Amino acid sequence: MCFDHDSRPPVPQIAGAAISHERLTLTCADGTPFAAFAATPDGASSADVGVVVLPDVRGLYRFYEELALRFAERGMQSIAIDYFGRTAEPPPREEGFAYSEHVAQTTAEGIGDDVGAAVAELRARGATSIFTIGFCFGGRHSWLAAAGGHGLAGAIGFYGMPAARDGQPGPTQRAGELAAPILGLMAGEDQHITPDVVADFGAALRDAGVEHELVTYAGAPHSFFDRRQEQFAEASDDAWGRTLDFIAAHRRTRSANA
Repeated sequence: MCFDHDSRPPVPQIAGAAISHERLTLTCADGTPFAAFAATPDGASSADVGVVVLPDVRGLYRFYEELALRFAERGMQSIAIDYFGRTAEPPPREEGFAYSEHVAQTTAEGIGDDVGAAVAELRARGATSIFTIGFCFGGRHSWLAAAGGHGLAGAIGFYGMPAARDGQPGPTQRAGELAAPILGLMAGEDQHITPDVVADFGAALRDAGVEHELVTYAGAPHSFFDRRQEQFAEASDDAWGRTLDFIAAHRRTRSANA
């Protein structure tokens, strides 16, 4: 389990920012419709930066809609996606939603197709430099999206599992396919994503010549990026700052290839 159902991102809201938002249905390449939430800066329909937000294992809920809004307040178009268009009714969902049975039915290919639909929608709205950002389950798939042929400007993951899982290769094993810079924001006290796992990911990225930065926050637990955990505010603030810096550093240098 990542965040509490009623938690909100530890990112300051910009009061008075002119933005629009909508819930929409996207359709991926295999014809599957799925739920998404889009946030856009008003008067900037051609904003050049787009962000695809990949949630944790529970799919699309309010935390990630709020995060999409925070990106829009900072002048970026953003779309947060749901994973379960093939197996579940669309959100909103109750706190007790049995997400695990739906996670078990997802595939890397299916999620990659969903990301592709969100990328296409952002491009149709005028974005030219597109990033993915994901958390836990979404962090893993954010990095994998860099191998999906989407022309990403960068891929950001918060405490995603980079190693192989359930017999499926992860970002570590597919490092040579990752065609975008990588930012990893990891938790030092994560009980499953251990320092050795992170070190192996870093080594694979170096060997593959992939531009990357992996940052581990000592003493921080998995899913530290939660404004209700005040003791981890420093880590959350730093991670958010690094996210914005990463986007700013790559929005121009990579956009020509997006």
